[in-house]
Amino acid sequence: MWIEPEEVLLAGALWVSERANPFFVLQRRRGHGRGGGLSGLLVGTLDVVLDSSARVAPYRILLQTADSQIYWNIACGSSRKEITEHWDFLESNLLQTISIFDNDEDVITFVKGKISGIIAEENRLKRSEEQEENSGKFLEAELKMRKLFGMPEEEKLVNYYSCSYWKGRVPRQGWLYLSINHLCFYSFLLGKEVTLVVPWTEVTQLEKNATLVFPESVRVSTRNAEHFFSMFLNVNDTFKLMEQLANIAMRQLLDNEAFAADRSLPKACKTLKNVSALKRDFDARAKNERYRSMFRLTQDERLDGHTDCTLWTPFAKMHVVGQLFISNNYICFSSREEDLCQLIIPLREVTIVEKADSSSVLPCPVSISTKNKMNFLFANLKDRDFLVQRISDFLQRTPDGSWSDTNPLSLIGSSGSTGVPQSAGSDSVHEGRHYHGGLPTAQQGLLRLYQQDGPEDLGPKAMKERMKEEAWNIHFSEFGRGVCMYRTSRTRELVLNGIPERLRGELWLLFSGAQNEMASHPGYYGDLVEQATGLCSLATEEIERDLHRSMPEHRAFQNETGIAALRRVLTAYAHRNPNIGYCQAMNIVTSVLLLYGTEEEAFWLLVALCERMLPDYYNTRVVGALVDQGVFEELTRAFLPPLYDHMQALGVITTISLSWFLTLFLSVMPFDSAVLLVDCFFYEGIKVIFQVALAVLHDNMDALLVCGDEGEAMTILGRYLDNVVNKQTVAPPTPHLHALLTSGDDPPPEIDVFDLIKASYEKFGSLRSDVIEQMRFKQRLKVIQSLEDTAKRSVVRAMMSELAFSIEELEDLYCLFKSKHMTSCYWGSSSSAAQRHDPSLPYLEQYRIDPVQFAQLFSALSPWVCGSHTPTLSARLFRLLDQNQDGLVNFKEFSTGLSGMYHGDMTEKLKLLYKLHLPPALCAEEAESALEATHFFTEDRLQGEEPKNGGEDGEEKKEVKDYRYYLRMWAKEKEPKRETIKDLPRMNQEQFIELCKTLYNMFSEEPSEQQLYHAIATVASLLLRIGEVGKKFGNGAKKAEAPPPARPGEEGPGEGTSTDAQVCQALADAQLEPPTSDEETKDDTSVSSFSVVSSGSLQCEDIADDTVLVSGEERRGSALDADWSITFEQVLASLLTEPALVEYFERKMDIQAKMAACKAQRAVERQISSASDHELSQHSS
Repeated sequence: MWIEPEEVLLAGALWVSERANPFFVLQRRRGHGRGGGLSGLLVGTLDVVLDSSARVAPYRILLQTADSQIYWNIACGSSRKEITEHWDFLESNLLQTISIFDNDEDVITFVKGKISGIIAEENRLKRSEEQEENSGKFLEAELKMRKLFGMPEEEKLVNYYSCSYWKGRVPRQGWLYLSINHLCFYSFLLGKEVTLVVPWTEVTQLEKNATLVFPESVRVSTRNAEHFFSMFLNVNDTFKLMEQLANIAMRQLLDNEAFAADRSLPKACKTLKNVSALKRDFDARAKNERYRSMFRLTQDERLDGHTDCTLWTPFAKMHVVGQLFISNNYICFSSREEDLCQLIIPLREVTIVEKADSSSVLPCPVSISTKNKMNFLFANLKDRDFLVQRISDFLQRTPDGSWSDTNPLSLIGSSGSTGVPQSAGSDSVHEGRHYHGGLPTAQQGLLRLYQQDGPEDLGPKAMKERMKEEAWNIHFSEFGRGVCMYRTSRTRELVLNGIPERLRGELWLLFSGAQNEMASHPGYYGDLVEQATGLCSLATEEIERDLHRSMPEHRAFQNETGIAALRRVLTAYAHRNPNIGYCQAMNIVTSVLLLYGTEEEAFWLLVALCERMLPDYYNTRVVGALVDQGVFEELTRAFLPPLYDHMQALGVITTISLSWFLTLFLSVMPFDSAVLLVDCFFYEGIKVIFQVALAVLHDNMDALLVCGDEGEAMTILGRYLDNVVNKQTVAPPTPHLHALLTSGDDPPPEIDVFDLIKASYEKFGSLRSDVIEQMRFKQRLKVIQSLEDTAKRSVVRAMMSELAFSIEELEDLYCLFKSKHMTSCYWGSSSSAAQRHDPSLPYLEQYRIDPVQFAQLFSALSPWVCGSHTPTLSARLFRLLDQNQDGLVNFKEFSTGLSGMYHGDMTEKLKLLYKLHLPPALCAEEAESALEATHFFTEDRLQGEEPKNGGEDGEEKKEVKDYRYYLRMWAKEKEPKRETIKDLPRMNQEQFIELCKTLYNMFSEEPSEQQLYHAIATVASLLLRIGEVGKKFGNGAKKAEAPPPARPGEEGPGEGTSTDAQVCQALADAQLEPPTSDEETKDDTSVSSFSVVSSGSLQCEDIADDTVLVSGEERRGSALDADWSITFEQVLASLLTEPALVEYFERKMDIQAKMAACKAQRAVERQISSASDHELSQHSS
């Protein structure tokens, strides 16, 4: 490519001049191409270690003048072809022009200006945002990656690092390239080259460790190997990027979602030397995820920036040091000291942002006022003016709809004021809607709905409940109420002591972040209910089945009011998120949410749970719960090592923890106790569930260590959890079904849930959320890859009985098929990934490929190598296998087609080959023939069934037709019908010619090529004669039956018959008689029987125009071709007469070699472009 001219002082150092003229020199880098010796090895090693651009561009063109010792580098190239094109351009367009210049300065100025103009024009035509944002150094590295590893342009490089790769016990210094879909490494030291390509989707473990052997190293594990990388400049930065890329790959395996760059990312103020736009994207994603997780914000929230500051806390009368975060909808603050103070201010609540007066005590303050009369004072801001301007910009973008005068507290389920005005006098508005403000569950939670008519309780428990409410009211008066409340360690203490029932719904919404989402989406839930009502799907069927299993012991769900509300919430969420739809355990959690909040509040709490707080918990494979189950095992090993070993031997942890996490203990603990854990969960997150689970195991450690089997351990834990009680509850006791089932004669003593929560914080309170997230990442790789292995084993088990492939062959075939599907997800395809992947289908049918991907696999794996005819044969086989005609083929269909080619007997192989030349495989234009074939097949089947029915007595038929008869008939219909050779339709002449074309192309790489061609020629001529004989008999029958006026039409067939006989005779003579005259002097290898036959009868485009058989226009138009036909039995019988063909089709093929070659092709090798001396001499002449 042309480059901006740059000075070169030493033109001969490390370069070899290959061509020269008075003004230009073409040079090649030492060590590139052939030869080079020791100096070439040293130069190549230096290029790799120092990341020299000469490694990717080993050719260059220099501008020189006679009087100057300074050269100018004006072009470089990765191949001789590329650099030669530039050289030819210079000689053709510039050489004559600059030769007339008198002054060397003018020559240099003219050439530099011309090259700069060419580069500017190329950039104008081929400009892209990424090229603008990325530096020239990084673009060079990306070009190098694509050249070294054979990657297409769709594969984007994220970053590259210098490091050592440990191959055996020897470290190889080189460069690690991290792209969106691959981890690549390249090293070239003293002639030894190391190339490694690992797709992220194959990574099973990724961890950073520091040992004596591998200091500060990163271990990348796949199913087949482990790779160690060390000697990083910044190992933490590298490892974080690896984690992000591996997470994206796991998301691809889980949801089939390809990576999409963030186009809304603001451009950098200046182009950084070695940082790509994608690397900035990944860094921004990581910051956004931390920010959203810290403040429980929605997935579309993007952090704009953060800065150090102080916040005045009126409740403590002090300035708290921390960080201020600004995003598109929120202003947030978090203290440097954990749990000291946290603040979330939605921009929709902000009324005034102003700069206060600075002083030595309060430098650079900013005051923010909200609608509920709260004022927040931030100080010690480094760039106050810029900060205020950014907040003002975001305020202007805030939708006007959210700037209403409605009190934010009216959106909380603390009172029914929001529903009453809507329902009064507005029946006409609500008429016909399934969800409206007039519904009881739209105004308040089910618990309050069923307790409002009860007598007032004045007992000690009720008084304690009121004391809790009063404590929270005092807290609200000091720290604020609603989303802008100061969250401190005092807030945490109140939550751990139990949230009062009247405030539970409000505070759940606040702590989960659901209140923000509900406030910014008014009316969303009601519209969703209307859209989802009446729709029928697998999710709605499962919801209906589980509705009456959702807390049936609670009176709120023993009537239609509660059941209907639960149905609406679950159905609305299934419609909102079809990827999750509905999963068991969602009904239990949603039931509890409905007890304490309105339908809309319960819906948004469910959204927060499924999409943010418990990610991937409720998808089809409960991946999130399995991940946390693995984290729990790891925590048990760390905190309770003796118990861990014993529990692993019994297999208890994997059994118990799934139900604990999926339902947040609601299904295994009395309701009044479990709901306190839900309080803590909404405030603290998943760490509380881990803490309590560890505390439960710790309390039962002695009993569990003496357990002999899994059942005994489960009984101990079940009875313990059944007796965890809440002695402070004011609600009437709710019978716990699990407790009734597990209670024994001597129940264990009761455990106060507050004591259990307190013990969990005292013993396991050191757990940190960031540590849990790190452990989750490690387990996510393991769980998803384990699920993929399970899917592969299920496919192999299902297909083993149907196919002749071995277990290893089926596994390798499945991996190749799935890899092709995954590759298409990120390198583009004619159909989207979502269309080709349906998780609801069986594993056999989940992954599907389109015709382009099928053609690539077919050409790599098919035993029938047909040269240029292979794409045609692939397209026909695809149409044959695509039974539902959706343009996609699943693994079952694909492997069935290959199995017939590899492991079928001769008849099966020929039957498949025969079908490939009949509709629908041949082409869509043969619709009439396809209809005839269908009619023939149906008629033949009906004729075959008649004798069976006719052989029975009529009276016996009536007696036999009882329920057993119909069961037998139904079973027969369900059985797959085995197709016999008699079921195959006849083949016409045009289809026969296509069959012969395929056969001739199949033998080009066979050792017995000549014998096979002769055999095919013999069989073809024989089948032509058979077709002619059949046509004559057919015409004779038509003549006997046809009326006299039809006689003139017989001339055509008669003429055609004689002409066709001549063609048959010519074909037979060409194949069976020895060559005459001039052909005798030629060698057999120069003119084979293949060339004679193909030019004589089967290559339609090369046949003489006077041949009726292959003249395209006459063949399509004449009645002769419609009469000519043969059957499969005739084809089979004819082929059986030739031993060479019998030996070819009976030969057993081995797919292992093909699959090994296909794998080697996937692990793309380095491309080396070098020209021979002959090419060089041609260019120089």
